[in-house]
Amino acid sequence: MMIGDTEAERDQWELMAANMLKAELKLKGITYAQLVELLSKIGIDEKEVNVRNKLSRGTFTAAFLLQCLKAIGSNGVRLE
Repeated sequence: MMIGDTEAERDQWELMAANMLKAELKLKGITYAQLVELLSKIGIDEKEVNVRNKLSRGTFTAAFLLQCLKAIGSNGVRLE
């Protein structure tokens, strides 16, 4: 069995991704409303409620994660 092969393991990966993005936002002092504005500046149309839901559920695409990191000016993240 590969890592992430079970539903529980996938849930853990999703939780880790959401927590990583939340930590980056907190570190930079960026609210969800500000994130929506920053995403808009790079051509990504999101509503605050949708961003909040994605982060609370932890279910979003890798593309969304990268868009958010780009929008908030993150140069990289640590996976520890």
